[in-house]
Amino acid sequence: MNFHPLPEWVEIMEVCPRDGFQSVKEFIPTEHKVAIIDGLAGTGISSMEVTSFVSPKAIPQMADAADVMAEFVRKWKGKITSIALIPNLRGAEGALASGVDWMNFVISASEDHNQANTRRSVEESLAEMEKVAGMKGSTKLRVSVATAFACPFAGPVAPEKVIRVIDRAFEAGADGVTMADTIGTADPKYVTSTLSVIREKFGDYPFTLHLHDTYGMALANMVAAMGLGFASFDAAAGGLGGCPFAPGAAGNAATEDMVNMAERMGIATGIDVLKVLSVVRTMESAYGLRINSHLAATKLGRESDEGCCS
Repeated sequence: MNFHPLPEWVEIMEVCPRDGFQSVKEFIPTEHKVAIIDGLAGTGISSMEVTSFVSPKAIPQMADAADVMAEFVRKWKGKITSIALIPNLRGAEGALASGVDWMNFVISASEDHNQANTRRSVEESLAEMEKVAGMKGSTKLRVSVATAFACPFAGPVAPEKVIRVIDRAFEAGADGVTMADTIGTADPKYVTSTLSVIREKFGDYPFTLHLHDTYGMALANMVAAMGLGFASFDAAAGGLGGCPFAPGAAGNAATEDMVNMAERMGIATGIDVLKVLSVVRTMESAYGLRINSHLAATKLGRESDEGCCS
């Protein structure tokens, strides 16, 4: 395998308003969601997954997706790239009507998880994704491959299953592809093994990685991936998140932890970590959200009380 020098810059896409909020059982009022989003928009991020156009019966927290997106478009359109998760055609129709910049269509590499997540086979989801690709117009389409490393029901996932989804995404005309460690059980050796196969197949294509921190290895996995030339990552402020349909999945890699580590290694992110910490403190103190972040627990994190989200 060919290892790359560490990048000078990495892209960190903020996913807290979608992946971070979706597992919070108590409904977060729309105005509170918008206030947090506004706070995060001021941290220097360039892309944000704002919401998810899913059935409110499946994920009640996302019932206000259209209202949240309307506020984002009004304030941040043209300044920050917006992303909305979609699981099917109906979700795509809602996302397209909202004015979002990117739709993020999720398909699991694992048959078992795809059934739990969407009540469809992988093949049925691939066919639905192809229909969405045909109707996207000027809106860009990202395909996220969930359970790209392991499935909560079936265990380790073979790289060939990941490649199957990626191949179909490219054939359909997807503009971007993300691979997700949905349950956060991958380790650097496992990540390196799978991603080496992906690199052999697809060369230096700029994939994004979505890393969960169930076993505390998200940052180690990020370093392993950077050694293979990966330089685009999802993260959630405060380390919030977890898939409701993946038993045992913990939160995402915390944005502030990822930024802190990258910049200590001399890798630029363009994100102000103190501003992120300020938002995180407000999420915890004003809105009662449970924070899962190493940096937020330090003296620096506790003292980052500039205030935001008023």
